[in-house]
Amino acid sequence: MSLFSGLEKFGFKPEDSKEILKSEKKEEHKEEQKKEPVKKEIPPEKDFLLPKTVHCKVCEKDFRTKVVKSGKTRRLQPDRDLRPRFQYIDTLKYDVFSCPHCGYSALARDFDNIIPARTKLIREQISSKFTPQEEPEADFYTYDMAIARYKLALLNTTVKKGKESEKAYTCLKLAWILRGKADTLSEDIPEEKEAKKKCQEEEEVFYQQAYEGFNKAISEEMYPICGMDENTMDYLLACMSYHFEKYEMASKCLARVLTSSNASRRLKDMALELKEDIVAQLKH
Repeated sequence: MSLFSGLEKFGFKPEDSKEILKSEKKEEHKEEQKKEPVKKEIPPEKDFLLPKTVHCKVCEKDFRTKVVKSGKTRRLQPDRDLRPRFQYIDTLKYDVFSCPHCGYSALARDFDNIIPARTKLIREQISSKFTPQEEPEADFYTYDMAIARYKLALLNTTVKKGKESEKAYTCLKLAWILRGKADTLSEDIPEEKEAKKKCQEEEEVFYQQAYEGFNKAISEEMYPICGMDENTMDYLLACMSYHFEKYEMASKCLARVLTSSNASRRLKDMALELKEDIVAQLKH
């Protein structure tokens, strides 16, 4: 499976991404009543969004994108591995800025952090092959649109020789987006069941890439890493290690969180829960 499958509409062939990477190692609950669903009680996704004009430093053009309204969303309990959840909207779909003119894409937090030497790499290896997108800006982004944007961001990050942490964080968020899409698919409809399986397989690929990347990043970079302090990163790595059944690594990360004097009570409680699950697994 190519990590960048799905980017053909932008002008990139699978072999293009392989060439770039060759040096890298790397209804929810339905109402049981027969009357029409009361959709008016669920606000449309576009109600949580605002248009934003962004300037691209690669092609020096402006473009419009969607961002989540500040204070409009209601935060829900995150997944164990800190994937954020909000009521009515998956905000992760809007965490990538993607220039429709030249193809430069990056996580919103990193979009402007590009130096001239790296813009040159983007122009040579991305913009020269990119097929500009003529479609009008959508009212909201579907999961498929978001997945394509994240893959473009990952391709750009690789081309511009971004930090290991930036690549890893992009892979992590892409895995989370694939998980979000899978959550919307039913096991009872054959086509959706097959699509769900594909999402889960692809999520696993990017989750593994994120795990390996973060392990490299913590030995090469200073904290905070991608906005995470050492305790948060240790907890995240513990969750990912647990997922891959690397229980010794997970236990070491959790021990650092539990003995830290500045880890929050909430993070320590989450670490204790994970530790209990590791102990239970080791007893089997």
